[in-house]
Amino acid sequence: MEFLDTPDKDGFYGSFGGAFVPECLKTEFKKITAAFLKYKDDAEFNADLNDLYAHYVGRPSPVYFAKNLSRKHGTDIYLKREDLNHTGAHKINHCLGEALLAKRMGKKKIIAETGAGQHGVALATAAALTGLECDIYMGAIDVDKEKPNVDRMQLLGAKVISVAGGTRTLKDAVDAAFEVYVKTYPDVLYAIGSVVGPHPFPMMVEYFQSIVGKEARVQFEELTGNLPECVVACVGGGSNALGIFNGFLHEPSVKLFGVEPLGKGTALGSHAASITYGKEGILHGFKNLVLQDEQGNVADAYSIASGLDYPGVGPKHCYLKTVGRVCYDTVSDDEALDAFYELSRTEGIIPALESAHAVAYAVRLAKEKKYRNILVNLSGRGDKDVEYVLGLKRNVSESK
Repeated sequence: MEFLDTPDKDGFYGSFGGAFVPECLKTEFKKITAAFLKYKDDAEFNADLNDLYAHYVGRPSPVYFAKNLSRKHGTDIYLKREDLNHTGAHKINHCLGEALLAKRMGKKKIIAETGAGQHGVALATAAALTGLECDIYMGAIDVDKEKPNVDRMQLLGAKVISVAGGTRTLKDAVDAAFEVYVKTYPDVLYAIGSVVGPHPFPMMVEYFQSIVGKEARVQFEELTGNLPECVVACVGGGSNALGIFNGFLHEPSVKLFGVEPLGKGTALGSHAASITYGKEGILHGFKNLVLQDEQGNVADAYSIASGLDYPGVGPKHCYLKTVGRVCYDTVSDDEALDAFYELSRTEGIIPALESAHAVAYAVRLAKEKKYRNILVNLSGRGDKDVEYVLGLKRNVSESK
């Protein structure tokens, strides 16, 4: 199957992507593109980044055979343990790259949005390491829901700005951050937290996350002597999924599954499954599949996992759906919660609610007995979610 690995000169993967931004930002984005293309091939830049990956993040993260979960469901299930990275998720991979790029461009501050707080913590960490100022915009609902990560960001020296407008979730945090960025871009780099946004940001984040798939391919072959039969990852914006998919996109024998959050059901406003239910539209400066109402307005998105709670999705995911290289499906809140508990109690690994969506789908595939083995990107750990999940359980018990 032939398909694009990188976007065209205007940032499009087929009909998705581009940069629909104010005129004042077009020159700045060209500078960012030029700087990224220069430094991604620069020996000194890569030496600095790879040194941090090895000695700061703790890469390579291991691939782990989940023997208890595998025995239970009759299929070999492997986990790419991004939850073991410093800061507890895959987000640190691109945050370090963005921070190093900002320093070389002479920026004084990096700003970003965050949902579950994992990107915010990772960026605050990278800012502390590189001596940059850092502002993190976070929806007010997520500030309350993910308090451990808010505390961590502040401890690391970042300023956390609670966004009380709109739905008070991830979309509104992005809106607020972009409003500020338009006024401050000469001294600031917007370090976008996923493979979303206007060109060149999706391309940049995917590049830095591709290390996950490169490692996983080598590790899986060393463990088993073969490639995995299928690879599973959750999809909100889509950075962890593209990261691990990159190791296998050109292997037609490997089935790739992107798992979207179905939330509470298929009704608009009850989920965040943009690829499954979205329509072509422009959101936050790029063309993608967007959840929209009948009038074409951006609809509210919902997921129990704050990091998946976004009404759009990365342009390359939209493209990969169109050409048929990746199969996208959905997992509900209830299924994700079941997987959260199941992985905790069978393997002693507490996954992030985001990652629990991928675990749930892997269990579903295992029960179907179609594949002998499954590789799951365990994109983050669930420390941040424990209090919230246990609170849900208490609320259910009290209501009975």
